[in-house]
Amino acid sequence: MYTTTLFALLLQAAQEVAETEIPVDGEEIASPIGSGLFDMVWMAGPFAQLVLLILLGFSVLSWAIAFSKYGLLRDANRKDSSFLKAFRRVAKMSEMNAAAEQYRPAPLVSVFEFGYEELARQVNKYGALRNSDMLERVMTLAASEETSRLQQNMGWLATTASATPFIGLFGTVWGVLDAFRGLGEAGGATLRAVAPGIAEALIATAFGLFAAIPALVFYNVFSQRIREIRTRMEDFGLEFYNLAERDYGEDDVVHEKTRQAR
Repeated sequence: MYTTTLFALLLQAAQEVAETEIPVDGEEIASPIGSGLFDMVWMAGPFAQLVLLILLGFSVLSWAIAFSKYGLLRDANRKDSSFLKAFRRVAKMSEMNAAAEQYRPAPLVSVFEFGYEELARQVNKYGALRNSDMLERVMTLAASEETSRLQQNMGWLATTASATPFIGLFGTVWGVLDAFRGLGEAGGATLRAVAPGIAEALIATAFGLFAAIPALVFYNVFSQRIREIRTRMEDFGLEFYNLAERDYGEDDVVHEKTRQAR
């Protein structure tokens, strides 16, 4: 809401400058800049148009990434919840391993599979869980890999949020310089001389903010959700570790074999 309001105010100011009637020999004539946003952009200088095109590219890509990331994180949260409920219902990990594939792309599935492979390797080799530290490290690695996957393209949102205001500011400075150049060529301080440069400067500022503010909001919101998913993976790792210790711990296996022998 704030982005749209600020963007509208800047464009309105630029348009008012563009529509200002300039007195010439006692008469008032309309400014030749144009009355609409498209007219102002079209009649801007080549450099100003290049700046606006760069800002538009940043904005389009950041919005595309935002929509893609929103769907990815939404599916991850939904699948994680379903997988966690199923994991807590099963009696054996082997049963969960057989059904885990249907819960992709849940990040917890990858953490589970990494842990289950390491657990199966130790149980097949030693008959019990012998190296619990290794199991813990493997699951931490899986959580890190899933976090990296979820953070893919987040750097572009951060770059858009930090770079586009300065690109817009650069366009603003160029517009002001162009306005002063117009003053020099006109030989006097008239609004007709400075209006085109001021309009270009205001448009560049507005486009820079329009690209930067949504990207900053998206980056903060998605970063928070990714941190929540990372915390959930770490908690699941502890839950998996405790269950593995209970069912496949060396002492528990010995006690179970003794009980069966009796």
